Amino acid sequence: MSPLSSGPSVSDAHYNRNGALKKKIYARELIRLQIELGKLQRHIAEQGLRVVVLFEGRDAAGKGGVIKRITERANPRVIRTVALGVPSDRERTQWYFQRYVAELPAAGEMVVFDRSWYNRAGVERVMGFASEAEVATFMASCPAFERMLVDEGIVLLKYWFSVSEAEQERRIRARMADPTRRWKVSTMDLEARARWDAYSKAKDEMLRQTHTSYAPWRLVDADIKRHARLNCIADLLQQFDYPSDPVPAPELPPRPYSDDSYERDPGYLDAYIDRRY
Repeated sequence: MSPLSSGPSVSDAHYNRNGALKKKIYARELIRLQIELGKLQRHIAEQGLRVVVLFEGRDAAGKGGVIKRITERANPRVIRTVALGVPSDRERTQWYFQRYVAELPAAGEMVVFDRSWYNRAGVERVMGFASEAEVATFMASCPAFERMLVDEGIVLLKYWFSVSEAEQERRIRARMADPTRRWKVSTMDLEARARWDAYSKAKDEMLRQTHTSYAPWRLVDADIKRHARLNCIADLLQQFDYPSDPVPAPELPPRPYSDDSYERDPGYLDAYIDRRY
C-alpha cells in the first residue's frame, strides 16, 4: 500500500461557510501531497515503471487544474502531459488509437493525458464528428486495447471529473468575464453546453462499456475544485507502493575559487532589455 498517511488532519473549523476548505488549509494539504508526488516520481524513475493517467470530464470540470498541480513541481522528463489537438487529415485515416500509442510512456515515465482516446465516446459522438458505427467499433475495441496495455505492464488509471450543470454554468460565465481566461471558452464549449443531456447519455454508455476490473473508472466529485484536486492526487498516490523516506537533498560543494584575472567583454551589455520593474 501507499505510504501516504491515512488522511489529512482537518476539522470543521478548516472549512468556510460554503463548505470548501479554507485557502490556507488547502495550500498546506496540496504541498503535503506534492511532496509525496516527488517520492512517487523518484520511485517511477528508479523502478522503470510505465504509468498512464487519463483525465476526462465535461468542459470546465477542473481537469486542467488538477493536472497543473500534479505536474507543476515535477520533472517534465519523468511526468509529462499530453494534450492532443484535432487530428490531421492523415491521422484521420489511421487506426483510431494510433496517435495515442505514439505518446505512451517508456520505462521511468508517467504520461498524463488531458483528454484521451475517450474523445470518441464523448465529444466526437455528441458533436457528430464520429459515426455511430465508429463509436460502436470504439466501444468494442477499447476494453481490448486497454487490456493489452495492462498486460504489457503499463499502470493505467482513468479519472472522470464530474461536475453539476449549475457549477459548470457558473465556471463558464466566470471564464468569460475574466480577460485572462476567455481563451478557455471555445465555440465548441458553448455548443457542448447546450447538449448537456446528450453528453450525460454518452458518458453513461461509455462507463457501462469501458468500466472493467483491469481498467476501472475512478469518478471525482469536482463541484468544489480544491476538494477535487486533493482527493484525486491522494487517490493517485494510493495506487502505488513507493518508499516513504524523503527525497534526499543533494550535497552542495564549496563554490570554486573565481579567477579574478579573467576580464569579461563589455561589448554585449547594451543587449539587456529595458528594466521596467
